[in-house]
Amino acid sequence: MATTIGVAGETFDSVKLLKDRGAGVAFRRWQVSVRGRLGEQAAPLGALMPSRGSQVDMASLTGDTPSIDEAVDNLLTASRSLMRIELENIDFHPAHRFWARKLVDGDREARLQVAAALRACHHATVAPYWTRVRSRLGEVRAAYVATMADGGVEKLLTTLCSASVRWRPPVLEVVHARDADIHLDGRGLVIAPTMFSTQQVEVLQAPLDPARAPVLAVPVVSDSLPDTALWGDVAETAVQPVDDLLGRTRAAVLRAVADGRGCSTTQLARRLNLAPATASHHTTVLRNARLITTRREGKVVIHTITGLGLAVLKQRIPFA
Repeated sequence: MATTIGVAGETFDSVKLLKDRGAGVAFRRWQVSVRGRLGEQAAPLGALMPSRGSQVDMASLTGDTPSIDEAVDNLLTASRSLMRIELENIDFHPAHRFWARKLVDGDREARLQVAAALRACHHATVAPYWTRVRSRLGEVRAAYVATMADGGVEKLLTTLCSASVRWRPPVLEVVHARDADIHLDGRGLVIAPTMFSTQQVEVLQAPLDPARAPVLAVPVVSDSLPDTALWGDVAETAVQPVDDLLGRTRAAVLRAVADGRGCSTTQLARRLNLAPATASHHTTVLRNARLITTRREGKVVIHTITGLGLAVLKQRIPFA
């Protein structure tokens, strides 16, 4: 189980969702709120979303990182062969074909345009809600874990998104617009909840890494189970109590650790533009306060948030 398909994948899906007039009531408040925030800066992403046929798998190009900075770095350094695989079957609008060819051929300016569009769209459509979205995705992942702990893999697969997924041992059937057979061949399967991909369950695969486990991206919001609390007014003061409690930098470290499946001290330092010694100091303080835990994986230490840490971020602080 993973917490997210990655912030770039969510951002790309959010732009598609914003263009979808039939997205349903669950996202209506969000659509009304963000529709006026996007302008011409979104055009390069729009070019990757033709009205018919295949679309680019942004998660493949940017990874599953919850950091938009890391996602952009991954996009800018993605191999030309990966870019070609992701774009070669897209039916681009005639007006975009020359630009798309430059993108496939490794043109730096074309990539920078996509990166700038990704940042701008993330800032407008996802970033204001990312703390709430991340928390909701974390809760869904925890529910997956609890279901599997209670009834094993069979129960998890049987109860997973019953409208779109059916477990018929030994085959997991997924309702999808395209017909395909995917053989795991011992690779396993990663299940990740996704917020803005509402149309159908998706199977995400790494085209240049056939040994990597596919990801089953499962929507968590529907009209039957709307999560309208996610789209309430977002004020700058929303993070102020946690910043006041911990200090701005330490609060930023805690939020960064909460993103995804944990991160190393080096990753924290890079994401937050801190010296490694400074990042290490803050993680020590947070660990001593039981807001994060630390485990060693080889030569790297990985920090993950605790339940108490999540409660602090949600401002349900149990000490008063």
